[in-house]
Amino acid sequence: MSDARRTRGRLDSLELLPDEAQDDVRWAVGQLNERRRSAADILFELNDRLEVKGIDPVSKSAFYRRSARLAKRSMQLEERRFIYAGIAEKLTPEEIAKSDIVLGEFLKVLIDELLDSDGIEPKGAMELARAYKDTIVAQRHSAEHRRKAEDEARGKLQEVAKEVGAVARKAGVTQETLDEINRRLGVI
Repeated sequence: MSDARRTRGRLDSLELLPDEAQDDVRWAVGQLNERRRSAADILFELNDRLEVKGIDPVSKSAFYRRSARLAKRSMQLEERRFIYAGIAEKLTPEEIAKSDIVLGEFLKVLIDELLDSDGIEPKGAMELARAYKDTIVAQRHSAEHRRKAEDEARGKLQEVAKEVGAVARKAGVTQETLDEINRRLGVI
């Protein structure tokens, strides 16, 4: 797409519905997402609900366009769910700080949504790819930093446990009591 900006265009009958119809629209979207009934059946029931409220019906074309967009988005989300499920075990708090997970996943979803938009140019796609790579690298660095900090803490804890053991033996503490102290410290 060139420098010409895309406009939203004319509002369709779904977008023109008043606030009191929004619950019905959400219901219809939920029904579409369940994928148990036909779009025609859902539209018929939606228009019945609107008629009871004295609201003009939604056009078939507007409803089917919305239905197609929802189906496309649903398939994309399902595909992403499978992709991310393959790496989910690596995205645990033990491996990466929780805030990094949230930020990284948010950026990935944002990049995915931008890629789904119609107006992305090669330069924009390249920038998104770099942003995605940088997010993954940042998550990896965060995980490495956390592992290193945990290893240092574990080493210091073992040193403390040795010192406590030496002092405890001099004071005449039993091995059973010393083992309990080490258990509570997390050394054993």
